[in-house]
Amino acid sequence: MAASADAAVLVGLGSDDDLPVVRLAAEEAAAHGRPLHLLHAFDWHAAFAADTVAAPRDRAEGLITQAAQLAHEVEPGLTVRGEIVESAMLRTLIRRSETAFLLAVGDSGMAASGECVPSETPAVQLAARAGCPLLVVRRDPPPEGPVLVGVDGSPSSNLALEWAFECAARRYARLLALRVVEPDEDTDEITDQLTEVVARYAARRAEVPTECRVVRGDPGAVLVDMSSSAQMALVAARGDEPGRGMLGAVAQSLLYHSPAPVVVVRGLTDMPLTGPAAHPARDRRP
Repeated sequence: MAASADAAVLVGLGSDDDLPVVRLAAEEAAAHGRPLHLLHAFDWHAAFAADTVAAPRDRAEGLITQAAQLAHEVEPGLTVRGEIVESAMLRTLIRRSETAFLLAVGDSGMAASGECVPSETPAVQLAARAGCPLLVVRRDPPPEGPVLVGVDGSPSSNLALEWAFECAARRYARLLALRVVEPDEDTDEITDQLTEVVARYAARRAEVPTECRVVRGDPGAVLVDMSSSAQMALVAARGDEPGRGMLGAVAQSLLYHSPAPVVVVRGLTDMPLTGPAAHPARDRRP
């Protein structure tokens, strides 16, 4: 299902640790001409276990207020809505993502957790089940590197490439399109294919400098390694792995271990990437 032209960038707020998510989500919302919707799930069971029932509710309202203030500091003209729901956060975000433009959450410390990442981690569940693209924000700010996108020739990876061009254009950044191949594949042929598909999208965004790179190796490991110098990394939820369930192995690797913010592109049909009243992108060029 495609979201409407005025669909919001939805932010899942659990605690103060998620405030870095608000900053990046506000930039995305303003660049796309979308409102920002801040959502916090209130747990009545925890409230009744506290010293006073009012204190947890006050903290929830304070978190929404603080997040809204931060969003307006980042993008003063942004339309911001805050909401506190009495429901489980994960279930609510999955349902709301069906009508959202983009869902933004924190990574729950995944990037620093080593090799073992529990499948029930909220960001993992959302990457597998959300009805729109998912932005996972890290705790540490990324470098001012390129926008990295993994391309494997599948239709879903082409959607990720289109989103990456929009992302790079808004940031005045270079786009690095990466294709990882098996040892026995013809790199010259694959390079021609990658160059051709990138050129199709580059024609719409001629201002974006692009680089195409074909590398041999394990796709997940290569993308994670390359993302260490990227300001954002994008990948399709499954790519050319239709048998991998709801989230492909490459997307999992990038989601779990990339130090950069990651956009897992899923749920797109014919939704426009820019809303009807887009704010001019801030000039972040040196």
